[in-house]
Amino acid sequence: MSEKDKNKLVSTEKRKADESEPVKDLKKAKLETKALKAKRPGFTDERYHETSYYIENGLRKVYPYYFTFTTFTKGRWVGEKILDVFAREFRAHPAEEYERCIKAGTLTVNYEKVPTDYRLKHNDLLANIVHRHEVPVTSQPITIVHMDDDIVVVNKPASIPVHPCGRYRHNTVVFILAKEYNLKNLRTIHRLDRLTSGLLLFGRSPKKARQMEHQIRNRQVQKEYICRVEGEFPDGIIECKEPIEVVSYKIGVCKVSPKGKECTTTFQKLGYNGSSSVVLCKPLTGRMHQIRVHLQYLGYPVVNDPLYNHEVFGPSKGRGGDIGGKSDEQLVKDLINIHNAENWLGIDGDSELSMFKPMKNDLEDGKGPILSDDDSESVSREASPCSESPRPVSLGSESPNENMCASILSPNVALNASSSVGTSTSN
Repeated sequence: MSEKDKNKLVSTEKRKADESEPVKDLKKAKLETKALKAKRPGFTDERYHETSYYIENGLRKVYPYYFTFTTFTKGRWVGEKILDVFAREFRAHPAEEYERCIKAGTLTVNYEKVPTDYRLKHNDLLANIVHRHEVPVTSQPITIVHMDDDIVVVNKPASIPVHPCGRYRHNTVVFILAKEYNLKNLRTIHRLDRLTSGLLLFGRSPKKARQMEHQIRNRQVQKEYICRVEGEFPDGIIECKEPIEVVSYKIGVCKVSPKGKECTTTFQKLGYNGSSSVVLCKPLTGRMHQIRVHLQYLGYPVVNDPLYNHEVFGPSKGRGGDIGGKSDEQLVKDLINIHNAENWLGIDGDSELSMFKPMKNDLEDGKGPILSDDDSESVSREASPCSESPRPVSLGSESPNENMCASILSPNVALNASSSVGTSTSN
């Protein structure tokens, strides 16, 4: 073999070796990530029993407990210093607090202590150990309306989230059903927002859960809501087809905009008491905050909607799409400045802003009582203005059009209620 051929062979073998290294690293990273995920908290008996409830002044409260918040490094964080990321992305605390946590070893990377100048890598698992004080919810019981081998239908009170999210874990429908009714491993087929009351459907068998999820995805399920709005709503069927755009996914805020996604909601007045109206709402599409945004646009916002019935949207409160000439950036900035992001803006999902508890002074705004825990919020300020009111149909039928979501029984609704009918600021 000539010297030229030998050099070519060595070069080829070296290139093959170099190309195999990233593959090995990727496989190793995947294995390590899988191992780390196995450590992440799940819905196990151990988690269900890590604390317990107590009832006080009409509220269901959770005894404080230690908990580890976890999140994997996002692509935009890679290469940045951990302290810089937390100071920018998790603004509930100042940078000095995160620096203290990193140095103390309660804020870790891959469950290991790191220096404050550590630069994040792909698949790094960030964990923060906190002494958790959950937000109180109403002590009104979650009643089981129907249960068989395939499904469970419950009547969810207002103020209780469906599943763990943000600052709620044990004070959620999923945990309460597991702890108090021994109904575990339920499959969430659909959800109602925290401030929404009404019928909620869970699957007990994978087959039924998939069937119901398919019906929801294919718009074979019709949801109806009842809410109380400001002013005298017009008579007749009012249809709103204004497109809705998400202004910020991080804090969960939307507005009517030509750049938004098309959506349709129909409204019908059911009653008027001289200052507010009870309205039947039928969302024909499923956009985020659809009902609330359309009611705001029409000029009849939900009476106690803390977000879309506020002058932060301008003097007209967003009527006709008028938000006072603000840019999206200014609107988001004003919302965060005026209200604590989690206590007020209703961030119920796995938002980056909901990973850590708010500062104490964010809660002391003079509106309602301040609860004893630093990260508690006043449930009295979350009186809910709407109620899902489904039509009763038979779930025994195999007809997909008859298997309506949350529709075995309809909760009683009093039209002469003084403040709110059932509950929802959900859609």
